[in-house]
Amino acid sequence: MTEEMPRIEAVSVEGTGRLSVKWRGKARRDVVNLLGWIATGGKILAPLMVPTTFSKASVGNYGAAVVWDDGDLAIDAHHLMLLADEQKKFDERDAKRWQEKVGLSNNEVADLFRLSISTWCAYKAGGTEIPAPIAMLCRAMLRDPVLMQAHYRPRINGRPPGRGAS
Repeated sequence: MTEEMPRIEAVSVEGTGRLSVKWRGKARRDVVNLLGWIATGGKILAPLMVPTTFSKASVGNYGAAVVWDDGDLAIDAHHLMLLADEQKKFDERDAKRWQEKVGLSNNEVADLFRLSISTWCAYKAGGTEIPAPIAMLCRAMLRDPVLMQAHYRPRINGRPPGRGAS
């Protein structure tokens, strides 16, 4: 079963490199920062760094894209939504849900991310902001479990065998 492709109902410019996007059929509006996308797009996307060009963003292709300059420059709705989802804040509720979904203990998560257990627990308690790289890893591991499987090392219960035992 495939997800329905997202469609854009309306778009407005919210400042340098930022768009406010209202999604068709969803009670959701996202502000998406496109500066990273533009900066890595080379000469093709360079014109979007000019504020007068960027300010001409409009809905195109029947809601399937945001376009500039009569459609010569565009970002499709699917990738725009991926960027919006990735830029959302990842908070303590998200961390708890992620940990529950992957089924790891606090110690295993701390080991996986090379964090102290107290740091991971502080993230889950909401006492410390979760850094973007940790949020990116959590989201990526849910999309592709192989990423976690490649680096996860389960803890073994009990004491390690003694050295020099005969």
